[in-house]
Amino acid sequence: MVYLDNAATSFPKPKGMIYAVNECMRDYCGNPGRSGHWMSMKTGEKIYQTRNELGKLFQISDCSRILFTSNTTEALNLGIKGCLNPGDHAITTSMEHNSVLRPLKALEEAGVETTIVKCNPDGTINIEALRREIKENTRLIVVTHASNITGTIMPIKEIGALAKKMKIPFMVDGAQSAGCLPIDVNDMNIAMLALPGHKGLLGPMGTGMLYVREDINLRPLKEGGTGTRSKDLIQPVEFPEGFEAGTVNAPGIVGLGFSVKYITNIGINAIRAYEESLIGKLDEALRSMNGVTVYGPTDCRKKTGVVLFNLKKVDCEEVCERLSSGYGIACRGGFHCAGLAHKTIGTFDRGAVRLSVGPANTMKDISKAIEAVYQMQKL
Repeated sequence: MVYLDNAATSFPKPKGMIYAVNECMRDYCGNPGRSGHWMSMKTGEKIYQTRNELGKLFQISDCSRILFTSNTTEALNLGIKGCLNPGDHAITTSMEHNSVLRPLKALEEAGVETTIVKCNPDGTINIEALRREIKENTRLIVVTHASNITGTIMPIKEIGALAKKMKIPFMVDGAQSAGCLPIDVNDMNIAMLALPGHKGLLGPMGTGMLYVREDINLRPLKEGGTGTRSKDLIQPVEFPEGFEAGTVNAPGIVGLGFSVKYITNIGINAIRAYEESLIGKLDEALRSMNGVTVYGPTDCRKKTGVVLFNLKKVDCEEVCERLSSGYGIACRGGFHCAGLAHKTIGTFDRGAVRLSVGPANTMKDISKAIEAVYQMQKL
C-alpha cells in the first residue's frame, strides 16, 4: 500500500514510539498523580518529560500550561467553550474544520456571536477583511494554521500581530501544521494552540494538546478526579491537573513524547523541505493533466503536503476506491469534515480527492500516484 492519507493520520509511526508505548504498558503503567508508588511516579515523570518535549518544540516556557487531550477536537472545544461568554464575539474563517465551526455554532444558543470571514477560492485569507470584522466585544480570533483540504498556509504571524495590537486572544488550530511547519507561540502571538499527536507529530491516536497562555482565563470542560484537592466538591482550575480530569492516556502520551523528540532531532525545517519537494512534484504533474482539476495554491511553498483534485468524469469517492483497489494507493475523498471550506473553493457540490504526504513517503510513491491518476483520467 502506498499511504497518501497523512492528513488524516500519519503512517507508518516510528518504531521507537511503538516500543515506548509497549514498554509503558508492560513495565510500569501506574496511574500518574494518584499514588506514591514507583509505577505511578515513573508514569508521571514520563508524562512530565512529554510536556517538556512539546514545550521545546513550540517555544512554550511554562509547560504546565500544556493540557493533554484525546485529540484536536477536544482541545478546540476546551479552548473555545472555556473562554467565550454570552455577549462575546468571535471571528474565524470559511476554511475551518468543523471542529472549530461547530463549537462556535453551538455557542450561539448561549449568546455568543460569530463572524466567519470568507476566504479566497484558493483558500487564502485577506487580513484586511478579517480586520474589518473586529468589534468592541471581539474576544477571540480562531484560525487554522493550514487547511485540511487544500493545505493552504494561513498568515498566522500576521494575524497574531493584529490580534496583539487589538488585544484579542488568538487561537490556532495546528492539526495540519504541527510537526511539518515551524510554530513559535511567542513569535506568532498564539494565546491558545490546539493540535493532535497522531498526525504530523507521528504519535499515537487518542493524543492531543491545548496550550493556554498565562493571561487566558479558561473554564474546565469537564469535572472529576484530578488527584488534587480531593475533599473539594468544586473542580480545581490549577494547570494542568484541573483541566485533565480523569485518568489520562498515559501510554499514548509516553509514545507522543518519543515521537516529538524524534521529530525535533530530524528538524521541522528539514521535514518541511522534504514534504514540499514531494508535493511539488505531485502537484505539478496533476495540474498538467487535461482531465484533472487541482484546487488550492499553485505555489507549493504556500501550502502543506496536500494535493486536492477531481477527475472531471468520475465521482471523488469512486476515484478513491479505484486508487485503493486498483493501484494500492490510500487517500481520502469527500468533504473532509469541512463543508464550508469546500464551498469556499467551489467543490461543495461534489467534494474532492485528497492526497497527503508524510516524511515516510518517497519519490517512488509520488511517481506511482501520478501514473495511477494519469491512467484513470484517460478512461
